[in-house]
Amino acid sequence: MSHVGVPRGTVRKRRSLALLTAGVLTIPALAGCSSDTEETSRGVPQDIAPAARDRVADGSTVNWAVDAMPTTLNAFQADADSATTKITGALLPTLFPMDAAGQPKLNPDYLESAKIIEREPKQVVLYKLNQQAVWSDGREIGAPDFVAQWRALSGKDSAFWTARNAGYERIEKIERGADDLQVRVTFAKPYADWRSLFSPLYPKEITGKPDTFNDGARTALKNTAGPFQLKSVSKAKGTVTLVRSPRWWGEKAKLDSIVFRAVAPKDRTKALADGTVHITDVDATTADRIALALRDGSNGPPLTHGPGADVTPAAALRSWALAHGSDKEQAEIAQAAREKNRKAVVAYGAEQKALRGYAVRKSLEPAYTQLALNGESGPLADDRVRRAVARALDRQELAETVLKPLGLPAKPLGSHLALAGQPGYKDGSGALGDQNTKEAQALLADAGWTQGGAAEKPKDTKAGSEADKKDAEDKKKEEDKEGTEKTGSDEKKTDKTDKTEEKAEKAEEKAEEKAEEKAEEKAEKKTDKTEKDEEKAEDKADRAAVGSDDSTASRAEGLYIVGQDDKPGAGPVQAPDASTATHALAPSRAAAAQSLALLRQASAVSEGSSTADAAAAKVTTQDKVTAQDKQPGGAAGAYAPLGTAAPAPASVKGPLGKDGKTLTLRFVLPSGPGSQSLRGVGERIAAMLEKIGIGTEITKVPDESYFKDHIASGDYDLALYSWPATAYPATDGRPIYAKPEPATDGSLLVEQNYTRVGTDHIDQLFDQAVAELDEKASRELMKQADARIWAAAGSIPLFQRPQLVAVDKKLANVGAFGFAAPRYQDIGFTDRQAAGSAADRKK
Repeated sequence: MSHVGVPRGTVRKRRSLALLTAGVLTIPALAGCSSDTEETSRGVPQDIAPAARDRVADGSTVNWAVDAMPTTLNAFQADADSATTKITGALLPTLFPMDAAGQPKLNPDYLESAKIIEREPKQVVLYKLNQQAVWSDGREIGAPDFVAQWRALSGKDSAFWTARNAGYERIEKIERGADDLQVRVTFAKPYADWRSLFSPLYPKEITGKPDTFNDGARTALKNTAGPFQLKSVSKAKGTVTLVRSPRWWGEKAKLDSIVFRAVAPKDRTKALADGTVHITDVDATTADRIALALRDGSNGPPLTHGPGADVTPAAALRSWALAHGSDKEQAEIAQAAREKNRKAVVAYGAEQKALRGYAVRKSLEPAYTQLALNGESGPLADDRVRRAVARALDRQELAETVLKPLGLPAKPLGSHLALAGQPGYKDGSGALGDQNTKEAQALLADAGWTQGGAAEKPKDTKAGSEADKKDAEDKKKEEDKEGTEKTGSDEKKTDKTDKTEEKAEKAEEKAEEKAEEKAEEKAEKKTDKTEKDEEKAEDKADRAAVGSDDSTASRAEGLYIVGQDDKPGAGPVQAPDASTATHALAPSRAAAAQSLALLRQASAVSEGSSTADAAAAKVTTQDKVTAQDKQPGGAAGAYAPLGTAAPAPASVKGPLGKDGKTLTLRFVLPSGPGSQSLRGVGERIAAMLEKIGIGTEITKVPDESYFKDHIASGDYDLALYSWPATAYPATDGRPIYAKPEPATDGSLLVEQNYTRVGTDHIDQLFDQAVAELDEKASRELMKQADARIWAAAGSIPLFQRPQLVAVDKKLANVGAFGFAAPRYQDIGFTDRQAAGSAADRKK
């Protein structure tokens, strides 16, 4: 995912502004919530082919595919990405990496201990460093490195181009402790997520000066402190090479080197078959090919897939006849086609044979896909319409569509701030309510969207009101002019009478012309309708004759309107492409820095709630939802009493309308080849909305512009994108759900809240949680915040993203890691003879 294009200084200022929000109120629990219980949830375990270190051979090189060459090796810059995360994870200290359950755990390679030693009058954290921890130049890791990183990221010096500084701005001072191996950090304000700081930790040689921080760390890291060190960066080859560090004090790395190689998702199947990569994220299509290769085996049945597999015996006979016929021209064409197909079959067979050497490791990625509803303007500015959209969704069906074909647990996600398996996870969707078509229709009717609303005359539309105003002003001016004129002149009276008569005649002529035009227009519309009906009938007959799928034809690149063509989503939807970032605009935890610090979200979600109406009513007494606290169509949460029959009909034919306008939402989706499954999910959602009378304009846009030009800029009504998980929801979740604030130029300062939906109450809950040093109390506040985020209906979590990783079968301790960070020193081959790639063995 590309950075949103915000100037570097602006990025820093936006983060700072978000953290200046103050004011803490007493927060009552949402109806039905309980702080005494937590839902026990099981996450999907990681799949990494674990092996004890004594079973892993020493030496060899592993080639690891990444989407593209990293544009920077500084994880705190705005254009850091997933490649930056992978590379720096092997080179630099992470003090509290996430474990398999999504919790931060102390890393003994760098720390002996780290804990809060004082709470009053100020919070003080004491870090005791591992006595052997040194940088690659031999210097001890110590307080000067902590001080330099704090000053660079505190936000006080705009010369440092930082994408995020959350937590660092709360530090008052950093001092040396009792000895050089102790670092004492004093906070000006309490900070619950202090474990998130100083990870990764850079040496003072990089963070000490703006020049080295901004530019020096983009393509080189001369000083590192990990099991590997940086050897070279080659843009020409598209590789970043790491080698085992001789200064590493921990368990020795099993591999001699790791080569991170830029391989586009579309080229990964070939790269695996050629042996140029050992590890790569893959999409469902490539995963299927590997599964077929393993199924077929070396002595398996003939190939029933690939080029030519769909050729019928009759077609094959016809091709042979043409190739050996008397028509030389036709014979040459047929022979060329047969030869081309033969080569394709041979190449495919060779690839399948090579793919037998790989296994697909499966888990759930620490990220979730959501439906985003832009509440800044239009119909979705009304929270009743947003809630109607949310309650029209069958989230279970959407989860099954994506996850079930992959053999992964198909359960919809119930939290914005934690994933299944993390501590404190609780399904808070009850604050909004389950899927219910009748209640969704009732919400729309209450908001004024009715079956006949599209035919109604607009109520005081902007154009009409301005015209009326102008006519009134002209009339007043004319009357004022007539009142000031002298009435003694007969000529003026005559002129006035003539003008009046002339005006009346013109008005009469104009009325007659309008009547004639309307009659002609009506006749033309009738003719057009007849022609369209005939064309539709002919088109339907043609489709029936050839057995075509109209839904496929209507989904060509560009725009089509759901509700005005055949229903979308009727066909099967493939599993998502886990290898690309297009359908997951926040690809991983540390790729957060890439787009104004795409933030890690985790633990804590609201306890169970009562009915959606009760929860929503409770929320709206304290939260005025939307970007600018404006709720068109009535007061937020103004529902009929519980049990009142829904005013909307049980079934809706065609989009609803209001004031002469149809209820149609712009649904923006990426158009790239790796995003087909995301488009399939979008089309299923569109079909669900059509059932309650909401039309959908689906616009497909290039992957590279999807986020920057549409999501970040707010040019959409509905969109699908993902957020990464975090162990620090109070810090990392706040800018995602913070209430947008007006900027000096009249625009909205949205942080990462691209739905533009937020409330003061949600902000206050985040502020309280981040300052609450009692972990249980902080989680409880996050649960309350999550319930209110659900009720605001700006973001609807759908499912946790699948993680598919193709790995050489002889490699151990690597694959689909889930929440956990890789232990690079444990990765290696279980068979020494398997070391090196197939390409290496050919040399």
